[in-house]
Amino acid sequence: MDPAARVVRALWPGGCALAWRLGGRPQPLLPTQSRAGFAGAAGGPSPVAAARKGSPRLLGAAALALGGALGLYHTARWHLRAQDLHAERSAAQLSLSSRLQLTLYQYKTCPFCSKVRAFLDFHALPYQVVEVNPVRRAEIKFSSYRKVPILVAQEGESSQQLNDSSVIISALKTYLVSGEEMKWRQWADDWLVHLISPNVYRTPTEALASFDYIVREGKFGAVEGAVAKYMGAAAMYLISKRLKSRHRLQDNVREDLYEAADKWVAAVGKDRPFMGGQKPNLADLAVYGVLRVMEGLDAFDDLMQHTHIQPWYLRVERAITEASPAH
Repeated sequence: MDPAARVVRALWPGGCALAWRLGGRPQPLLPTQSRAGFAGAAGGPSPVAAARKGSPRLLGAAALALGGALGLYHTARWHLRAQDLHAERSAAQLSLSSRLQLTLYQYKTCPFCSKVRAFLDFHALPYQVVEVNPVRRAEIKFSSYRKVPILVAQEGESSQQLNDSSVIISALKTYLVSGEEMKWRQWADDWLVHLISPNVYRTPTEALASFDYIVREGKFGAVEGAVAKYMGAAAMYLISKRLKSRHRLQDNVREDLYEAADKWVAAVGKDRPFMGGQKPNLADLAVYGVLRVMEGLDAFDDLMQHTHIQPWYLRVERAITEASPAH
């Protein structure tokens, strides 16, 4: 079995080291890379070939980096009801005050981390960001929970650690939400997230462009980044085909993405700018946060062009910017 196959076999069953449920989830990704595809790696020793001649440790590092992207394909297995109960317990220990310091441990291209940032930005909650190295994860060595996002709320000598994007958001925003809002938040976790990966890794060219962005935005060393980019893109292109079958997507996975976007727009309706009425609610921020990680990719451009979601998307973006211009 070749190294890429062993990586996939090893990492797939348990999710990614990067993060999905209970606080972590990984990353689809947004790039601006050339459209040369995998063929562009020809013409000299490829980074993967060079790595194979080096220490086996490099392949291990690449495997862990690849795990970040693999996490993007695992569904959130907890129902929102269970998450909300967890959030209520966490919120009881959390006192939002001027002395509260929030630190978000994240991978920038992780859709679930992006959800948390969207919430924090919109509500103008000051916070610090710590970008986690996807290979070593030394930044979260303090935590027995080894996924992201993790939010640490510090007030004086006491601190509270929150794991999982939905738990983090619910703990910070403790109020009764409507049944409609909860329904669409769950839809974002249970369905919309699973349309991202098959679309951003749809072709070899798109997969390579996605990993180019991951490497540029993540905390990779030069060799780690090169190995992760080419090995990861190749592996995720193949895995995207498996996901397509697993989630029973159409032959053209773009169609499923378009249908989901227009379904959301129809649910928001024409009489209100947001699902939350005159301002975004948690469902608006969840859907926006998931879609935002595709910015810069062909999939995002196609989504804006072939659906009616762009006006709503730009309204949420503007609302977040106005609420927190610093981010």
